[in-house]
Amino acid sequence: MAKQKENKDQKEQKPKAGAEKKEKVVEEKIPARLKQRYVKEIVPKLKEQFNYSSTMEVPKLDKIVVNMGVGAAVQDSKILEEAVKDLETITGQKSSVRQARKSISNFKLREGMKIGAKVTLRNERMYEFLDRFISIALPRVRDFRGVSDKSFDGRGNYTLGIKEQIIFPEINVDKVTKILGMDITFVTTAKSDKEAYELLNAFGMPFRKKEIN
Repeated sequence: MAKQKENKDQKEQKPKAGAEKKEKVVEEKIPARLKQRYVKEIVPKLKEQFNYSSTMEVPKLDKIVVNMGVGAAVQDSKILEEAVKDLETITGQKSSVRQARKSISNFKLREGMKIGAKVTLRNERMYEFLDRFISIALPRVRDFRGVSDKSFDGRGNYTLGIKEQIIFPEINVDKVTKILGMDITFVTTAKSDKEAYELLNAFGMPFRKKEIN
């Protein structure tokens, strides 16, 4: 009897397979490099430069909109599929398909036809994309000598045209069937183009020459 009781106690003490508490591994997310730079370096710099009374007045990057227009999709829908795939590979985010707002007979374009793709980046992905764009993609442009500073819209936003998606290393050149361009718009909270210029310049945007007054 004593032996049976001992065996019973051992069974009760023995934990069931898989019943052990697994220690949860908490993965600490490191903030994007440019986000850290904005907080630690850019905000104090712009606050002093423009004499803002509060850090809340300092302009910030609100979002980045990457738009890929594909006029050739009117003739071949597969080109649009490739554009969507490339855009999602570049940005790491699902894109939305853009449709024609009106019909244009000369271009055989009908209202509602799918003619492009767009992605809007915010927060961490926005900063990560900006970092890759400035540090890796732009230097891969042929004969690159900097970007123009004349593409501000008067409301603190800046749009840049890219002719080839293959400047992004995420794109496998061997699998590209058509070279596609895109427009990238940097939307800021700046009240003037000068403030927006200084903000993007502080992030490392390689402007050719400052011509904004």
